[in-house]
This record gives sequence, structure tokens and C-alpha cells, in this order.
Amino acid sequence: MARGGKAFKAVAKGMAVVASAAAVIERRRRAAMAADFHEPPLPAPPADPLPGPRTGFTPPPVVPPPLPAPAPEPAPVPAPAPPVAPAASHSHSHGHFGRPATPAEAVPWGLRVAAESTWRLLLLGGALYVVFYIVDMLRLVAFAVLASLLISALLEPTVSWLRRHGVPRSLAAGGVFMSGLAGIGLVGWFVVWQVTTNLETVTSKVKAGVDQLRDWLITGPLHLTEQQITDFANQITKAISTNTEQITSASLTGAQIAVEVLTAVLLAFFTTFFFLYDGERIWNWALRGLPRHSRYAMAGAGPKAWATLTAYVRGTVCVAFIDAVCIGIGIQLLGVPMALPLAVIIFLGAFVPLVGALVTGTVAVLIALVTTTPWTALMVLAVLIAVQQIEGHVLQPLILGRAVRVHPLGVVLGVAAGSIIGGIGGAIVAVPLIAVTNTVVTHLRRRNEAGQAVFTALEAAREAAARPPAP
Repeated sequence: MARGGKAFKAVAKGMAVVASAAAVIERRRRAAMAADFHEPPLPAPPADPLPGPRTGFTPPPVVPPPLPAPAPEPAPVPAPAPPVAPAASHSHSHGHFGRPATPAEAVPWGLRVAAESTWRLLLLGGALYVVFYIVDMLRLVAFAVLASLLISALLEPTVSWLRRHGVPRSLAAGGVFMSGLAGIGLVGWFVVWQVTTNLETVTSKVKAGVDQLRDWLITGPLHLTEQQITDFANQITKAISTNTEQITSASLTGAQIAVEVLTAVLLAFFTTFFFLYDGERIWNWALRGLPRHSRYAMAGAGPKAWATLTAYVRGTVCVAFIDAVCIGIGIQLLGVPMALPLAVIIFLGAFVPLVGALVTGTVAVLIALVTTTPWTALMVLAVLIAVQQIEGHVLQPLILGRAVRVHPLGVVLGVAAGSIIGGIGGAIVAVPLIAVTNTVVTHLRRRNEAGQAVFTALEAAREAAARPPAP
């Protein structure tokens, strides 16, 4: 093959030489024809220099043969003139001097940039609206998948540890999943057991608190009478009886919500098991659905996002446990009933950062207000605020560290937006979504900056290589 290629190159080179020689010969032939066409007339024969009688013979004049005309030099081909940019049009347009040729030229540059940015932002907002609309339509599936991601981020490190120590994948995923399911069941059973055990005591204390409130309304600064209190109670009873249909529809809506919640829980458990069992294959399948030029970038951003989510869930569980223990001990020392169930409720509410434990802790404040004294309720509120300050300034920076870099203002705004869009579920998943998005965007930006730096270095090296050496 190599010899054939060399022979082909030699033949091609010979043909090029022959074509060049033929072109030179043709050019010289045409030049000679042009010289013959413009040849001057021959000169007259010279007179006889010797006087005397002429004979009849006149020798022909000797004319030297014409010298061959030299071949003209080929005329140099003029270099093409560089394109000249058209000057700014200041001619008359429609009879007015200084008017731009098109209306677009009359728009200021800043206004053009603002208009271009505005329609792109509107397009992006429309796309986000469509996405949120689809998520709202499929909120049951969306919340189930998000909840399973959070649970999987909590349990997946244990599955990986078991697999590194030789446990089969199915056994590791199934064992960890069943252990987590059993833990959730034990927590639910404990809360129900504590509530049913202390329900009678709390009911009696609530009745006593209502009686105390009634006495305070009569003997206190308001000076209400028995008749006024009775009329107020009758109005409440009448309002309940007249709004029976609304209450019934609300109960039916509550039943429908209960069915949806049960379905979402079962779907979340099912999805969690497969995330633990086959999460790597699911991620690779999702990558294949992306454009080819985006796969490498997202393949690098995925592990970082998963590490951020794992760190967030672990840190949140630790912070929620510390909040629940501290608040539970405080309300137990203050003599508030059902301290353990309230601590569990506060633990679940603490999964919403900064505000979750405070909101669920208001239940403890209300129970303290009804079952004890107002002073005790104020003390419970002080305990809640103190624990929240410790959480925001000590626990979260110490436990979460640099894994989740979200400003407290971003946390509060994210929780508010999530609660408006998706209720309690939206408030729970808002902060981890913000943290993961922040990690992905930071990774992609740094990757683009590194690529630009490499491109700049290569261009500089190429220019340095092409530059002639200094004498």
C-alpha cells in the first residue's frame, strides 16, 4: 500500500510538471502570433552607390532574418483590495439628514440589551411555569420520588459499606431498607402509644384549663357575664350545625388526602428500595437521555450533587435529634404532659431548617398554656427560641460545615416558596433542592472556567511557536 501511494504521488507530480510546461509553450506561441501581426513594413531597397550606366540586373537586397521576439513576461496578478467597511450612513433618508437607515439603528444600545434579556427571561419563566405545572399535576409521584431520594441519601452509605465488606447487593439493599422501615414503624408506634396513654390526663387538664379560662373571663378585667359566655357558646354550636355540609366535605377531602398520602408513602418505599438496589444503573440510564456534549459535565456533577444531598440529610437528622432532645428535656422539666410525643413531633418538624422546630414546638406551648400556667407556656417558648438560636449559629455550621453552602436568607426564602408551592412537602424538599442546584451550578461554572483557561494556554503556546525566533 505504501509503495502504491508513492507511485501515485510521483505520477501526479509528473502530470503537474507536464501541464505547467504546456501552459508555458502555449503562452509563448500566443505572444509570437501577436508579434507577427504587429510587424512593421520592410524598408525600401537602398540606391546604387556607384554612378554609371545601369544594367538590367539588379541584385536583390539582402535582408537579415528577423530576430525572434522575446516572450513577454507574464503580467503580475494584482492583489485583491481589502474590503472596505461601509461608512456610517449620514445621507438623506426620506428627505431628512441624519436619520438612520433602519428603525433598529435608532434604538439605544442599552435598550436593545434590556429587550433581548427580557424576552429570554420571559421564555425561561414560561419554561419554569410549564415544569411546575407538570410537577403540580404529578405531585404525588414527584413528592414520592423526592422523599425516596432523601431516604436513600440517608441509607445509601450503609449499603455501600456493606457491599465493600463482601455483602451481596440485594442482601445489603434489602437489609438496610427493612431496618429503616422497622425504625420508622417503631417511631410511629411510640408516638401513638404515648398519645393514647396520656390522652385521658391531657383531656382532664384541658377541661380544667377551660374552666379556669371561663372563671378568668368572668372575674378578670373583661367582666363578662354568664349569659354572654353562654350566648357565645351557643353561637359556636349554631355555626357548627349550619356548616355541616362544609364540614362533611372537608372530612371527605381529608379522607381523600389520607388515601393520597398512603399511596405516596407506598410509592416512596418502593422507589427507595430500587434506588438502594440499582441506583448506579438508574443514574447511567438518566445520563444517556442527555445530549452527547452534556453527558461528561453532568457525569462529573452527579457525584458531587449526591455527596451534597447525603451530607445535608445526615446533618439535618443530627440537628433534628439534638433539637428534639433539648426541647423534650426542657418541657419535661417544666412539667408539661406528653413530653416524649412532643419531642418526636419536634424531631419530625426539624427537617424544615430554621423554622420547623419552632413551628412544631408551638404545639408544646399551647399544651402548656392549656394544662399549666401562662408562665410555664412562656418558659416553653423561651426554651424553643434558645434551642433555635443554638441550631442556627452553632449546630448547622458545625455539623453541616462546607458541604451545604446555603445562606440563611436563601433557606428562609426557599422554605417559604416551597411551602407556597407544595405545602409541607415543598417546605421539606426546598432546601435540599437549593443545595443540590447550587453544587451543580458551581461545578459547571468551574468546569467552564478550567476549559477556557486551557484553551487560552493552548492559543498562547501556538502563537509563541508560530512567532519567528529573535535574532
